[in-house]
Amino acid sequence: MKLLHFADAHIDMANYGRHDPETGLPMRVLDFLKSLDAIVDAAITEKVDMVIFAGDAYKDRSPAPTFQREWGKRMMRLSQAKIPTLLLIGNHDISPAIGRAHALQEFKTLEVPFVRVLGEPCLLTSEDLWGLPLQVIAMPWIARSGLMAATGETNSKEAFARIEGNMGELIDGWLEEADPSLPIILTAHASIEGAKFGGERLVMLGNDLVLSGSLVKNQRFSYVAMGHIHKPQDVNEGYQPPVVYPGSIERVDFGEVKEDRFFVIADIEKGKDTKVNWIQLTGTRKFIDRRTVLKSNENVTDALKEALPNPKEMFEAIVRLSVEYPREWDTLIDESALRKYTEGSFEFHLVKRPQSESRVRIAEGQVISSLSPLDLLAQYFDASKAKDADELQKLAQEIISADETDLIP
Repeated sequence: MKLLHFADAHIDMANYGRHDPETGLPMRVLDFLKSLDAIVDAAITEKVDMVIFAGDAYKDRSPAPTFQREWGKRMMRLSQAKIPTLLLIGNHDISPAIGRAHALQEFKTLEVPFVRVLGEPCLLTSEDLWGLPLQVIAMPWIARSGLMAATGETNSKEAFARIEGNMGELIDGWLEEADPSLPIILTAHASIEGAKFGGERLVMLGNDLVLSGSLVKNQRFSYVAMGHIHKPQDVNEGYQPPVVYPGSIERVDFGEVKEDRFFVIADIEKGKDTKVNWIQLTGTRKFIDRRTVLKSNENVTDALKEALPNPKEMFEAIVRLSVEYPREWDTLIDESALRKYTEGSFEFHLVKRPQSESRVRIAEGQVISSLSPLDLLAQYFDASKAKDADELQKLAQEIISADETDLIP
């Protein structure tokens, strides 16, 4: 069995940039569709036996019809190539309201050939999978509202603990029911205990249902196809079964700036170790994130340019420069000159972080030597507007008095 696994497409994540004049689509959407095309092309060229998409086709539960059309075109290519394709429902695909249709509902409603939508926990046998010598246990995202309603709990932590226990029992039951002569794949859209997140989690919505490591690392599985976490990783690296998050198909935000993008082709055979081939998606949009602290108020704009890569390296990249500086230097930053310097980039973000320095001012005519430690401390408390200043001052008085007593022979 040759399985292609990808997840977290988020094809309508158009949070940066401009629109393409030919198609009218946001340029960032075209970036995501380019990666999706590469994945579909690979599935067809490599003649894989099955494709598993582990959830989150869009950025939210109500995608625009234009984005649904673009996703549908790619899924129909797989259908027409007669490649069995499983579409798992993720947290961005499902409505929080019980009974509402999810974002991939049309593929189930129209019964698209060779495409199956997995919207509820289930065990799929070989008969359910177009006769493939394979079994799949599917665990889509469980919405918080459905979780609370199903358990009758009013406390989310208790509800999560109960559902995690129920899921373990459910999966154990399916493993007992499964045909031992055929490989079993677990696919889930969830977090796993011990998995690593990226630097930013802006795209992660809702409370996570966390699966235990022992649950997903059960050696009766031949492969575990995960979705939800955007950082590519094998949570069970070096051991069987592989527990794989392929990551998002395009960089979503600056938290993914240092990570390459991948999909996975796994070679699965019963009784043998599964081989995982990480296929890097080339041509993805580059993110550049730089930080600097201004140390001098001279040649400020030149200093900021030096903190950035050269214009050639920034070409068509999404660039962010975060700068810390004393607030009084704000007018010295020539933002228009910086934008001119970065004009070849896809988009440039200047994040200003002015720092205010709080100073205690001594009254005119006074000298520090004329003030006692308690007087100086009182002025500090006044300037800093410290809470409970009176109590702190009283405590300081007691400490100083105690020290003076100890010094008396």
